[in-house]
Amino acid sequence: MSSTKEKSTIVLFSGDLDKVIAAFIIANGAAAYDHEVTIFFTFWGLNTLRKDHVAASEKGLLEKMFGWMMPRGADKLGLSRMNFGGMGPKMIKHVMKKHNALSLPQLIELAREQGVKLVACTMTMDLLGLQEGELLDGIEYAGVSAYLGDAADARVNLFI
Repeated sequence: MSSTKEKSTIVLFSGDLDKVIAAFIIANGAAAYDHEVTIFFTFWGLNTLRKDHVAASEKGLLEKMFGWMMPRGADKLGLSRMNFGGMGPKMIKHVMKKHNALSLPQLIELAREQGVKLVACTMTMDLLGLQEGELLDGIEYAGVSAYLGDAADARVNLFI
């Protein structure tokens, strides 16, 4: 039996701070309007879900290199433009705080509180050498077919 709630899905491909913030603002807005929301994290978007500390794992050299090169968590993401060696994200965070806007970690927490489904793409995790223990607790893991199932029932499907 299907639900009568509107459904919205977002494929979060980007790991750029500004794009990830936009995705979570949209997801939280949709959830506030009582939509069932799924965010499917793939490729660089998965960095948003990484824990900010190193998790013990058995990895080969290539997987370790990906781990060293990719940002570790929401607080480490760079901007899509005007990154300026890390100064851009600091400036954006300062302006957001000044205007009492929620930070990205707060937006993620709000999404979780509102029941937004956060789904990590298992195929991409395999490609990048990411393991479940390296990602935030309480998220879901699935392949593209699960996302497509959610998207087929959704009225809004975004790719960010």
